[in-house]
Amino acid sequence: MATRAHFEKSCEIGVFSKLTNTYCLTAIGASENFYSVFESELAETIPVIHTSLAGCRIIGTLCVGNRHGLIVPSSATDQELQHIRNCLPDAVKVQRVEERLSALGNVVACNDYVALVHPDLDVETEEIIADTLRVEVFRQTIAGNVIVGNYCAFNNAGGLVHPRTNTNDLDELSSLLQVPLAAGTVNRGSDAIGAGLVVNDWCAFCGMDTTSTELSVIESIFKISGAQPSAITGHLRDTLVDT
Repeated sequence: MATRAHFEKSCEIGVFSKLTNTYCLTAIGASENFYSVFESELAETIPVIHTSLAGCRIIGTLCVGNRHGLIVPSSATDQELQHIRNCLPDAVKVQRVEERLSALGNVVACNDYVALVHPDLDVETEEIIADTLRVEVFRQTIAGNVIVGNYCAFNNAGGLVHPRTNTNDLDELSSLLQVPLAAGTVNRGSDAIGAGLVVNDWCAFCGMDTTSTELSVIESIFKISGAQPSAITGHLRDTLVDT
């Protein structure tokens, strides 16, 4: 089920949170309501970590991660890194990266297997992403936009991209990612998908302005209606373990 939330009256919740299959990061805010929305849905299955990055609350914009790892910009402090490492599961690798395009959440979009990155990203950064997150990396644009992290969101079952993405691009992206894609919006027509939505394999959170039509598209393309974390981990285990 997709859940609506807002961070201090902002519906761009993807800017203030990062959600994966093994952990969730939420920004430190004046109000506990935002944190509690994630906590109520996720606390029984994955850790929900209250943090800042580089002293900022826009953690979703600054970092990128999946179930294997988390990559943060070089401006993140040692204290923040230590706090995140202490709270994350042991299997999740945390890596700091020196990158000119330091808003990593805007320039990288990924699931557990594939990452789309800004065409001008450093080669070193691309290698770190491939190594830390254990993904295949492709340099791409979405509907002509280079900040791919802002204009799409995808999990291991499906993805939502900028509404102006043409069918040829949709087919190309879909074959790269190996998941079905739909062009759509969040927050009553906003094309900033990554900023307005965070999703993993069994739940999604989107801005408070998201309409019921948008919600139904989100639930169907990400295949999250009725999905359970135990079923997801069981499925992942079945794909990895040969019986």
